[in-house]
Amino acid sequence: MKYLSLVILFLLLSCGNKEDILLPKSNVTMVSNVLDHSPIYIFFRTNGNDTLAEVNRKNSIITTNWIFNIDKRLPLRLVIPEVIKLQEKKRTEKSHVNEKAENYYSYADSIGKNMAFIPFTKVFYKLEPTVSSALVIYFYKDKITVNNTVVAKAELQEYLNNIQVESDMPVVLYFDKNSSYGSYIQNKVFIKSIKLNNKGLSFDENQEYLF
Repeated sequence: MKYLSLVILFLLLSCGNKEDILLPKSNVTMVSNVLDHSPIYIFFRTNGNDTLAEVNRKNSIITTNWIFNIDKRLPLRLVIPEVIKLQEKKRTEKSHVNEKAENYYSYADSIGKNMAFIPFTKVFYKLEPTVSSALVIYFYKDKITVNNTVVAKAELQEYLNNIQVESDMPVVLYFDKNSSYGSYIQNKVFIKSIKLNNKGLSFDENQEYLF
């Protein structure tokens, strides 16, 4: 497939040797092109029965847009701590600063057969859940709940638009730390597709939690 060829070629040119990364797939392109970028790779590795996340950022340039190419098989509990470290490195850089430089996750558009990207520059990840007065959507491996109510994925938009809430309540996303990075990206793209007509609700795009 075209997008797979692009990925392999991208890796060959960037790393000098063949390293396969299985990118997440979605049928929607959020961002189709990112200029002035440098790659970061997080590979899927195994050591006996253990799964490992191996980071390669040797070609990353601090003043460019960073594209995170992450293997979809990795669990979030291994991916997000590495992402946090890299985010902090870029945020705390003092000598070389480009305020316009963004961070993107890459994935494969299975319909358009092309590489696609989703921005996450402003997201601060939290590794532990906290008590919150917000409306919380929990993405488990096999279900979605809104606070304590199980909601079918296809019905989530309608549920959110009909729920009775106090004014100006943020919607915060919680993700199962044992779910795959691939499902995380699919859920991120899905959330971006939801149109909120409920004036009391808005997605909090600055923080996400693992549980």
